[in-house]
Amino acid sequence: MSQPETAVRPHRVVVLALHGVIPFELGIPYRIFGKARSPEGHALYDVVTCTPEPGTVRTDADFPITVERGPEALAEADTVVVPASYGLGPVFEEGRLPASLAAALAHARPGTRWVSICTGSFVLAAAGLLDGRPATTHWHSADHFQRLFPAVTVDPDVLFVDDGDVLTSAGVASGLDLCLHIVRRDHGTAVANEVARHSVVPPHRDGGQAQYIRRPLPEPQQATTTAARAWALGRLDRPISLRELAAQESMSVRTFTRRFREETGVSPGRWLAAQRIERARQLLEDTDLSMDRIARDAGFGTPASMRQHLQAALGVSPTVYRRTFRSGAVASTASLETEVRR
Repeated sequence: MSQPETAVRPHRVVVLALHGVIPFELGIPYRIFGKARSPEGHALYDVVTCTPEPGTVRTDADFPITVERGPEALAEADTVVVPASYGLGPVFEEGRLPASLAAALAHARPGTRWVSICTGSFVLAAAGLLDGRPATTHWHSADHFQRLFPAVTVDPDVLFVDDGDVLTSAGVASGLDLCLHIVRRDHGTAVANEVARHSVVPPHRDGGQAQYIRRPLPEPQQATTTAARAWALGRLDRPISLRELAAQESMSVRTFTRRFREETGVSPGRWLAAQRIERARQLLEDTDLSMDRIARDAGFGTPASMRQHLQAALGVSPTVYRRTFRSGAVASTASLETEVRR
């Protein structure tokens, strides 16, 4: 008789609701992590909400919410998510944690993964969790954030920053991007894509928040670069020149490059590299193709080139990535880091 399988405890995600919290952002972690399932249908995350003082929590909307769990819930967290709040007071103005918030955060165990959505990054920075690290926040608050926390390297152009055990996202909806990224990092592309489909959101967005910063609108008669991007995605297995891309839109290289950056937030070269990396990840996860074949199909040419690009973008080699995510295999961040060090 076969022995029954031992149930694996879902990864505990604790969302910290502070006064002035934005309801939309507060709901993102439950919507994304709460929908993640294993191939057998088991919940992969257990999502709970807490607050420094249980009871009524004010929001930035015209209604309050009731949170029953107190800061003790943070002691059980594998991941803590801090959404944006308009009630941060001394955190946002002085870069200082109020005593009650500092006491609440102290419940978290060593090794906890920290995640912020939008200006929730101010809380992580005030707690010293971002010192010496790269991070992002809403573009509108980036300059103030950098002045308040000079020890943090702020990138105001990206949708999120993954620095291992501390991850920060830009404004509002980029919290969706970051949470989906975490699901993909934890459990692979197939699981993350299924969550994205259920939530009717793209599993991955191109570019960064630079594309959302207010700029003069292009003239109505000006064409976009959409057709060129679609054309390139169908030809990632071969070299693609900037001149070829520009020709798809009947633009000069200079005009195309400027327009492309305005629309995507990145240069054509960086966009192409990102698409090739995504193609390689998909093939590593979902096929048994050789490294030579994957490198060719993704447009890297050689396994050595593919390894260099994945190592730079993901921090792991193609072999380690495939071993981590192939066939739905799940590896914790700690085990992945162990592989990287080998």
